[in-house]
Amino acid sequence: MNDIVTASPWGAWRSATPARLALGRAGAGMPTDEVLRFGWAHAMARDAIHAALDVPALESALRDGGWAVAEARSRAPDRTAYLRRPDLGRQLDASDAERLHAAAGPPADLCIVVGDGLSSLAVARHAVPLLAALRPHLPAGLALTPVVVATQARVALADEIGEAFGARLSVMLIGERPGLSSPDSLGIYITHAPRRGRHDAERNCISNVRPEGLAYATAAFKLGWLLREALRRGLTGVALKDDSELHLPSSL
Repeated sequence: MNDIVTASPWGAWRSATPARLALGRAGAGMPTDEVLRFGWAHAMARDAIHAALDVPALESALRDGGWAVAEARSRAPDRTAYLRRPDLGRQLDASDAERLHAAAGPPADLCIVVGDGLSSLAVARHAVPLLAALRPHLPAGLALTPVVVATQARVALADEIGEAFGARLSVMLIGERPGLSSPDSLGIYITHAPRRGRHDAERNCISNVRPEGLAYATAAFKLGWLLREALRRGLTGVALKDDSELHLPSSL
């Protein structure tokens, strides 16, 4: 009996990418297993957006890794408001702003913020190993603020947090918008002289950090290079081209 599923001649390509290609055909539609895989991927993406970040577990893992930790939240009171009002996710809660200002010491070189963003799954899986990989690439003598774990956070929330600490640079590690093949992609945003009102052209971005995308070691090397160059040149964004690949060790 002939197989009613017509295999795609491009099927071998599937081993090289998680993208949805070479799905095959069953009559006028897709094979049942591909329909089920699509439903599963869609559910994973939705869950990644709505799932709450386990803040105590993340803070414990960060402390075990030798990082001082602080907490903050945006002005979005819950996940529904966060998704409907992106502007609230860019603003620091008023009481947390006062607390961070009061806790700030001398101006620091770097403020690292870990925000849940649109995928708490990405943060839970990748933030700690990425920061562990980053530590050897940080410039000697760099003055760090505590790592701030921020909830209901958008990228620009790191601007106000970095401003509260008087930091020269802010780095936001944040869960990116999930895709059907990548519900746990972590993004990194670097901003020089963080303050309220900064815009995206003033940031550098490293995206798709996860084992199936940009590996921790490579992402950490690129981030370390950008941090050093940003401090040396006093800028980030479109004026700072990421030439880290010219210096990337052959082992990465």
